[in-house]
Amino acid sequence: MTYNETCNYLYNQVPMFENLGTAGYKEGLDNSLKLDEHYGHPHRNFLTIHVAGTNGKGSCSHTLAAILQKCGYKVGLYTSPHLVDFDERIRINGCPIDHDYVVDFIQNGKAFFEPLTPSFFEVTTAMAFKYFSDKRVDIAVVEVGLGGRLDCTNIITPILSVITNISYDHMQQLGNSLEQIAMEKAGIIKRDVPVVIGEALSETRGIFEAVARETKAPIVFAEDHPEVKSVKLLDNTIQYQTAHYGTIQGELTGLYQEKNTNTILTAVRLLEELGYMYRFNDSSKSEAKGKEIAEGFMSVCETTGLKGRWQVLSKKPLVVCDTGHNVGGWKYLSQQIAQVRCKKKHIVFGMVDDKDIEGVFNLLPKDASYYFAKAENKRAVSETVLQIIGEQHRLKGGVYPTVKEAYQAAMKEAESDDFVFIGGSTYVVADLLKNGI
Repeated sequence: MTYNETCNYLYNQVPMFENLGTAGYKEGLDNSLKLDEHYGHPHRNFLTIHVAGTNGKGSCSHTLAAILQKCGYKVGLYTSPHLVDFDERIRINGCPIDHDYVVDFIQNGKAFFEPLTPSFFEVTTAMAFKYFSDKRVDIAVVEVGLGGRLDCTNIITPILSVITNISYDHMQQLGNSLEQIAMEKAGIIKRDVPVVIGEALSETRGIFEAVARETKAPIVFAEDHPEVKSVKLLDNTIQYQTAHYGTIQGELTGLYQEKNTNTILTAVRLLEELGYMYRFNDSSKSEAKGKEIAEGFMSVCETTGLKGRWQVLSKKPLVVCDTGHNVGGWKYLSQQIAQVRCKKKHIVFGMVDDKDIEGVFNLLPKDASYYFAKAENKRAVSETVLQIIGEQHRLKGGVYPTVKEAYQAAMKEAESDDFVFIGGSTYVVADLLKNGI
């Protein structure tokens, strides 16, 4: 098989949650443990950091990976979903997985794993761990796919667990209350392994504390001892005044990044205390440590390949895309869109059907022209349904069968001092970037 044929096999021959929703989700660790045993427990050959949460886990995972790389580690990074190409999911020091490795792994492994009828994510997680082991990474930042307790990444025993936050998402799989969702996310907390909680709510804090007590895991709530003291939004960066690392400028400029940054710096502080930072660099001086951390924040996109987080695609007109796709994400996106100074706002918008659509629509700006579009995904809500819901929320706009057509229409209408936003779903941003925009 070629690389493209192998990717098509993965997308179409094993159940894929991104395409099928619940039908592509396999609960439990049985297959993951069998695959792990078959490949010789590869995840035991490198250190890991495990990152879960409803929102922000992608930004936190990429930024932690960038910082660790600047500190001299050879860093694996496993995230999902991808935006343009499958190889984005598995990276070492920012470089995507070798295409030949993907082909060989599937070609040589099909005879073993096909009788297990594994999910797409079970196969790709086994691939990631084997690749990191074969390439001898020092440490890997592993992002949870969905939930935590029964997520197939949860076979690892990390040096640090991070749970960014809890809000309503994937309720069909994780539960209908914040308490239930928190319990599933808390499933990544391991015995005696420290855990950082980025944001806690009154409904979730007690659950995290109880699981930490049961597992004897040291727990740190980032909000209790904030590392970020003040924030200033500059033209192309966010400037943070921090408690221990001086002034840091962040390349990721979404308003929600303040919370992520506080979580990340709390995690870095804990890694320092555990003795895992700067292992390969002579960074005994505090200013050197601050420099390396600052470099990680300022170059996270170049260092790790991160895309789609308040990503500026054009200046005149200002064009931005963002993968925020649920109520927790739009809580911040709506605020940031409202702050954009422009003559007129144009929003290319789409969603998938397992999200709180009404909750997101309640947060969408009323003072914008909408271009409702259906992403190339089986779970995508049709553009006509989105328009009907939009009208119920006093949002006006046209319908377009594809994201590309919606984007082209928005750009045709936009003047140089207008603002164009593309989002509502990760898959909307993916369709945009796949078309080379």
